[in-house]
Amino acid sequence: MRYLDPKNDLTFKKIFGEHPHLVMSLLNSLLPLDVPIVEVSYLTAEQVPQIPGLKNSIVDVRCIDQNKRTFIVEMQMFWTDSFKQRVIFNASKSYVKQITKGGEYKGLKTVYALSLVNEIFEPNSKHYYHHYSLVHSFETQKKLEGLEFVFVELPKFVPANFEEKKMKVLWLRFLTEILDGTSQIPIELSENSEIKEALDILEESSFSKEELEEYEKYWDWVQCERSLISEGEERGKIEGKIEGKIEMILEGHRNGFTIEQLATISKLTPEEVVKIISAN
Repeated sequence: MRYLDPKNDLTFKKIFGEHPHLVMSLLNSLLPLDVPIVEVSYLTAEQVPQIPGLKNSIVDVRCIDQNKRTFIVEMQMFWTDSFKQRVIFNASKSYVKQITKGGEYKGLKTVYALSLVNEIFEPNSKHYYHHYSLVHSFETQKKLEGLEFVFVELPKFVPANFEEKKMKVLWLRFLTEILDGTSQIPIELSENSEIKEALDILEESSFSKEELEEYEKYWDWVQCERSLISEGEERGKIEGKIEGKIEMILEGHRNGFTIEQLATISKLTPEEVVKIISAN
């Protein structure tokens, strides 16, 4: 028996966007909630500004619970510096939309943004779980209610800390250990009823030919967007390498330095020196 990857747009939404009890289990296990969620209903996804080059690699599911708290769950295949700002904008927009014309501020309920990221974006931190809230700078026990943000670096997660909540570990193992083509399921996952149900949804044989084509198309999109990001980063490195040397090269050129001499002085290639001179 073969399974599909739960991080794909198609599979993630099938599991967490069509089964309220499963997204409720995920949220209760991963979010810092004072009151557990006992019932959820789905919300229509809002239109938020796209990160350039990342149209398809962000998957989100939205729901509201019995206490009118809003939950935004996003699966992000890779990280850019813009992603955190997008999450803040997204959650803030949902918070503001609670007030209708003439409404009262006291009726506002907390919005929780859970971002599952399939890349390491805090390389200098040993933690994989990052919880942000609005707290007092010195008296951190004091906080402003309204917005809560949780970012999870999936590649950093290892199921070694058994002091964590059982379902938290199981859901994170599910998201990190079940990959495209997985055929052997760890017994700890298959023995849990909620995880087992999610696994059953992922069985490749339960998807139609058309769905499997969409599944593969998503991975093509992700690979394309990853290539665009890599190209942008490489271009940024080149621009950073050249920045600050333009005036030096132009001044040297005016004073009769050869292309080879300017390349040696600036530590650029002769081709890069020629491009700078030609463009100016």
